[in-house]
Amino acid sequence: MKKFFLLSMALISIGFNSCGDDHDHENESELITSVVYTLTPSSGVPVVMTFKDIDGDGGKAPVITTSGSLKSTETYNGSLVLLNESVSPAVDITKEINAEDEAHQFFFEVTGALQGKVAITYEDKDSQNNPVGLKTKVKPSGTGTGKLKITLRHEPNKKASGVASGSIANAGGETDIEVSFDIEVK
Repeated sequence: MKKFFLLSMALISIGFNSCGDDHDHENESELITSVVYTLTPSSGVPVVMTFKDIDGDGGKAPVITTSGSLKSTETYNGSLVLLNESVSPAVDITKEINAEDEAHQFFFEVTGALQGKVAITYEDKDSQNNPVGLKTKVKPSGTGTGKLKITLRHEPNKKASGVASGSIANAGGETDIEVSFDIEVK
């Protein structure tokens, strides 16, 4: 009888833990398999940066491409699209980020010979007037090659020093995805 009682208590305990997990879905991370950053100039052909890792972490290496070079004389309108393409039909994660814009912010870091030569500014804000980063303005001011790292943070401290202007140093939060693209400005 004592064994039956202990077994029953163990099963009840497991049941409560499972119910508790069901309430935590609100902050559950979504799988992001694809990131597309499109830079559209006022005239000419857009430059499209694409990251695809359909099988997620591990497995096959991601496919990362950049369709062309940027022009130092041009200003580009940037737009980001994030997808989960591991399922069919693909899930548009961008809509979820828009719906939860106060809990998300993108950060952009240019390194290499282009560090300090590509200005990326936010063109969208959440309901608290803080930047999100799904829409940006990109203005190169020099030539060369480098890397553009895009990081999506979940629950950053948007009021921390420098975060509103795009510095990730004090942002905190959790990284949902971080990708790097080769870029060239001519």
